[in-house]
Amino acid sequence: MIVCVWVPGVVGTAAAALLPWCGLALGVLAVVALLLARRVLLVLLVPILAWMLAIAPSAPGFASGSADESPGVRIVSQNVRAHSGGAAESATDLAGSGAEVIALTELDADSLAAARDTLAADYPHSYAVGTVAVWSRLPIADAQALSLGLDWKRALRVVVNAPDGDVAVYVMHAASVRPGVQSERDAMLSGIADAVAADSSGSVVVVGDFNAASADPALGAIRSHLDWVRPTDGALGFTWPAALPLARIDHVFTRGLTVLGSTTMRAGSSDHLATVTTLAF
Repeated sequence: MIVCVWVPGVVGTAAAALLPWCGLALGVLAVVALLLARRVLLVLLVPILAWMLAIAPSAPGFASGSADESPGVRIVSQNVRAHSGGAAESATDLAGSGAEVIALTELDADSLAAARDTLAADYPHSYAVGTVAVWSRLPIADAQALSLGLDWKRALRVVVNAPDGDVAVYVMHAASVRPGVQSERDAMLSGIADAVAADSSGSVVVVGDFNAASADPALGAIRSHLDWVRPTDGALGFTWPAALPLARIDHVFTRGLTVLGSTTMRAGSSDHLATVTTLAF
């Protein structure tokens, strides 16, 4: 499984989704060995240590500061599931988190309109394109749509004018992965990596639905340019499916910012949990 995670394409994508659960299997084997054959524990140390090394880049982390010490900027992001009719409820719940910036993906025309109506009063600054949109309590500038190598636009970039400085915020909704079909997703992930590599902004945040588990080799390019934000609540930060999260496919990447907190929350009736990230300059 560890070797498969290094293989680009469908093999690496599938292995990345299964890798965290190998730890659970190893844990069960360790308990059985402890009860029935303790000498086998020595043999299990090899795959256990290998798994720990493989999962380390996707493991939980620690906040770099305290939200009480710095005002920070809170950014929340959620895939609201198109045609679910839950966008307004999601928007209400996310606004209740105290976020300065709300990013929504997989929006259809009706859900976009519902979210706009819900957020208009408290989030006067917004920009939407395709299936993605962003709302902000703070002024935004330089809004632009991004195609990321595809023929349609499923990503955007805005500059949020925060009190302590400007932040380039990217929101993306990667193409779906289906058996034998993931070239469009891989193209978008490569495209977002190229975009942030060329971005001269000192502070950058990328949020959204990447349709890729944390260890997916397709995320390697963006990981080389930005820091993957680790969950700071002690969990692995799984976001999908919301009823029983099995994988983290909604991510946050940053550059030039300090992570004060990173967690997930339920919002609306979406099949994705939302990511909640508090950042400071």
